[in-house]
Amino acid sequence: MAKTEMIRARVEPELKREAEDLFSTLGLSTTEAITLFYKQVTLHQGLPFEVRIPNEATVEALEQARNRDGLTEYGNLDDLNEGVYNKACRSEPKLSVGEESVDLQC
Repeated sequence: MAKTEMIRARVEPELKREAEDLFSTLGLSTTEAITLFYKQVTLHQGLPFEVRIPNEATVEALEQARNRDGLTEYGNLDDLNEGVYNKACRSEPKLSVGEESVDLQC
């Protein structure tokens, strides 16, 4: 089918640049990316991803991340692993991934 329709949209310049850089990394032109999005919308009969309003806890966590509040720095991978392990043992001494769970030896 011939491509005869045009799409015009105004977006923030930085958003456009970042998206086009990602498209290029993926080997897509902007036209191909938009076409892919439209095809997914028609396939899913809606947006091909979930769109939700974040709850209060998520909004707070996002704000903390943006402000880099409450971050812990580790000198190396061993310190990171130990910190994560100790935190997990204090809260819930069980690690779950999907339906699998492992008791941590705390």
